[in-house]
Amino acid sequence: MTSKRDIKILTELLDLGDIKVISHRLHDGIGIILKTESKKLYSICPRCGTSSQKLHQNHRHIVKDLPFGDRPVFLEINRRQFKCEICKKPFSENLDFVRKKRTYTKRLAQKTIQEVLENDIHTVASKGIVTTEEIEGMLKDASEQLSNSKPLKLKRLGIDEIALVKGKGNYCAVLIDLDTSKLMAILRGRTQEIIKETLIGWGTEVLEQIEEVSIDLWKGYKNLVTELMPEAQVVADRFHVMVQINKELDTQRKKERRNTQELIKKAKTSKERFKHEQILSGLNKSKYVLLKNESDLNEEQKNKLINVKAVSTSLKLMHELKEKLRKVFNQTNDWYTAVFKLGIWLSKAKKYFPNSNNTFIRWFDEIVAYFDNRTTSGAVEGINNKLKLIKRSAYGFRNFNNFRVRCLLNWHFNY
Repeated sequence: MTSKRDIKILTELLDLGDIKVISHRLHDGIGIILKTESKKLYSICPRCGTSSQKLHQNHRHIVKDLPFGDRPVFLEINRRQFKCEICKKPFSENLDFVRKKRTYTKRLAQKTIQEVLENDIHTVASKGIVTTEEIEGMLKDASEQLSNSKPLKLKRLGIDEIALVKGKGNYCAVLIDLDTSKLMAILRGRTQEIIKETLIGWGTEVLEQIEEVSIDLWKGYKNLVTELMPEAQVVADRFHVMVQINKELDTQRKKERRNTQELIKKAKTSKERFKHEQILSGLNKSKYVLLKNESDLNEEQKNKLINVKAVSTSLKLMHELKEKLRKVFNQTNDWYTAVFKLGIWLSKAKKYFPNSNNTFIRWFDEIVAYFDNRTTSGAVEGINNKLKLIKRSAYGFRNFNNFRVRCLLNWHFNY
């Protein structure tokens, strides 16, 4: 028989507010079962808010709680049904420590989600406390809470995309709070329609307070911002601008390498062949040293860059122009000076970067807007790396929605 002292100690250890332990049992192979009751003699009608003490019937069932050491703990709870004297209808009391129709307490769900974020579903389920289905239910509940929340303090938004499966063309859009570097949404695709649906779901209250939106050089994103956030400044992400420059530089590198290989095949003398082979030797394995920031190269890479420039005047000039543009982005702090410097750069680069030159002209206002607050989507790289880690354990998630929830919980779950 359980003494009053034992009851008091167990109730204090349980620590569930108005819930008290009235008895306990220990079953080998099962765990500890605590029979509980509410200390309250009344409940509030959810329809009219009236307090009622008129008990209609009892509903006892078992739920899982946090384990005690290595012993599983089960609570035999009583979700009583009262009858409202105003509405004349019965209602079930609200128990704030366990959701209706759930087989586990809220605190067990919170701890389980934390473990899932650090491992994966199967690893956590293998401990035998909760099942895979229960974990997915916990994630679903957490998803509903995330869906109901809106980014009310969002000022600077980043729109970008990541590859779910590298090389398969399977991309999804990511929406980022650039001030906090938090993932706000990860979407199944990257089309205008999919992104628009999410943004509209945030409501005009959220969209009207967004001041800047950083995007890559895709007109579809720009059109979305113009339509839904007409007061927001569109900023072309500087890193995507440099990607465009590097792409054109690398295209020229490949072109010169192919041309040199053809000249070697067509060479009529050994002297002519040797000359072209020397050029090819300089061009081989030169992609990295040409595209990487020059200031980040080690001594061996710097020597390789010198060799590349020695065999190709065009690559030498294009690389120098690329580095000058990077310095404009790094060292210019106001849009007025930026306009002047970019104008000079464009006049020199037109011959060597014709495609990038046209892109600059089309996106000039958005590129210059970067220099107002130096807003970029650079946080995407860190987020992308974290998403890759999550993907590695995604075998524990049966569909994209569970993967999406797992991603969002990494930034928004309160431990």
